[in-house]
Parts: sequence; C-alpha cells; structure tokens
Amino acid sequence: MHKDWKNANQTLSQAITDYRKASPELAKAFSGLANAATTPGELSPKIKELIAMAIGIAGRCDGCIGFHTAAAIRHGATRAEVLETIDVAIYMGGGPSYVYGAQALEAFDQLSAG
Repeated sequence: MHKDWKNANQTLSQAITDYRKASPELAKAFSGLANAATTPGELSPKIKELIAMAIGIAGRCDGCIGFHTAAAIRHGATRAEVLETIDVAIYMGGGPSYVYGAQALEAFDQLSAG
C-alpha cells in the first residue's frame, strides 16, 4: 500500500476545517463555487467528480485524488469507470499522471472497500 487514503482524507479534512476557521469568507466562497460546479445539470455529479479526479491526477494533487475519488464513489462510480478516467488523465498528463493514476486506483480500492 502506497498511502492510507482514508487517513489521508481525514487528516486533510482537519487541515481544511482549520483553514475554514481562519479564512471563513474565502472558504464560504469556495464552497459556493464547488456547489455550483457539482450541481446536476447536463453532466451528473458522478461524471463531474470523475472529471475532477482526472484533473487531480494530471495536476498531481494527492488531496484532490483522495477527495474526488471518495465523492465519485458516493455518486456510484465503478472501478471500470475510474480506470477509464485514469486512462484519460494519463493520456493528458503523461508519465507523472501514470504514477498518480496508480495512486488513484489504490485510493478507489481502499475507499470503496467500506
């Protein structure tokens, strides 16, 4: 196991909670942006979370991978859908995305295990 994704998400959630307390105005604005971006429309929340996961992989953001993988699971993403998302992220992000894609699959396997 490369990383304990449940623990990583919990640790990062606490850091974000601390930041929200320190900068509530910005945190509220960011939450509004997140809510607007993930509201169902032509794309489902699941597809939007898979897109966010792909961007997290290509952008090399561990926290993004952890949070958006968990959100994709909550919205019903399957392992096969995650694999295709990783494939596209690798295509767009090259070798570094290959490494982060492997981590995203690890995150999915851990976070979907219950």
